[in-house]
Amino acid sequence: MSVKEPANGGVPAQQMSAAESSDQQGVRSVQRALDILALLTEDRPTLSIREIVDATGLAKTTVLRLVSTLEQSGLLWATANGYMAGPGLWRWAHLARRSWELPPDTQRRMRELAARRRETVNVYVARDIYRVCIAQQESPQPLRHVVHVGDELPMWAGASAKVLLRDASPGLLERIARRSPYGPGHVKRLQEWIDEAAVKGYAESHGEREDGLSAVAAPIVGRSGSVVAALALSGPTVRFTEARVAEFAADLKRIAREMSEQGFAHPFGAG
Repeated sequence: MSVKEPANGGVPAQQMSAAESSDQQGVRSVQRALDILALLTEDRPTLSIREIVDATGLAKTTVLRLVSTLEQSGLLWATANGYMAGPGLWRWAHLARRSWELPPDTQRRMRELAARRRETVNVYVARDIYRVCIAQQESPQPLRHVVHVGDELPMWAGASAKVLLRDASPGLLERIARRSPYGPGHVKRLQEWIDEAAVKGYAESHGEREDGLSAVAAPIVGRSGSVVAALALSGPTVRFTEARVAEFAADLKRIAREMSEQGFAHPFGAG
């Protein structure tokens, strides 16, 4: 009598189910730990157990277990006022800074541009259906637009998105459109924006993502000729008049060209 092996390679279904359940539990625990770390901000540098419980909705016993694990790993540090970012994060922060920090000449250009145009300067890179701010120089004016380094913004609108999507595939545009407030039909408008930006060499936006917010962006090009980043000026729409947008665009195109010619270290080098 022959015995037929299971289609899963000989592993009983019960074992497969247990393994999958264990994997899911592990992923869930990792996500919960990351959610706790994400609660730490400049405005809230320490957290109490009660604050973590209230913010996450997790049981206190679960929070205590996760916090203990994070503390043992050096990712959290216990103080008299609560838990703060641990020294283990500093190693990762140092590594991230070395990987993502722009060259000194580029940082100088951004400072000079912000001082000259008096608007916030950002550099964005594409990450699937999002754009990520990797560098910023704030406007010196009291009323200004600020996006924190590391923030992810949607790609369905905005000057930087129009520039970053120049080489995007139809499939990517469709996924972005589906996540937009306008639905799948937004693909056509996206493509029009992208084509216009490619012809002009820059893009602009006025109140597309947030009312009262405007931006102008120019592409930073990699060695292969593809767009690897976007250099942008952003601020209140009232200050982005037609004349000023033209001045911003000229400045951005020149500096973005210089940055492209200078080249970038990782993560831009492969562009």
